[in-house]
Amino acid sequence: MIHHVQLACPPGAEDRSRAFYVDLLGLTEQAKPPALAARGGCWFTGYGAELHLGVEDDFRPARKAHPALLRPDLDALAARLAAAGYPVVWGDDELPGLRRFHTEDTHGNRLEFLAPAR
Repeated sequence: MIHHVQLACPPGAEDRSRAFYVDLLGLTEQAKPPALAARGGCWFTGYGAELHLGVEDDFRPARKAHPALLRPDLDALAARLAAAGYPVVWGDDELPGLRRFHTEDTHGNRLEFLAPAR
């Protein structure tokens, strides 16, 4: 089992991360341990996944590598992201039995969301 997936973010991007991961994706922010909180970044949990955003001074978004997260509300999530101006690129025909789309977070990191095909 995987405990968490870490993505990178630029310095000072915590508020933008919260707006995306909490407000748009519906995740809950998890307090970082004090020894790690001083490094910046933030952690989020929900829908059976834990995502950590760690600060990188020379940040470059992950364009190919990405977490793939199962979501029961795939269509509603896609609509919320599109309404907020984020890309939603569907790829339903590529993985048998699954519907999916890719988007990017506020920092340009690639994310994939999936649900069983109906």
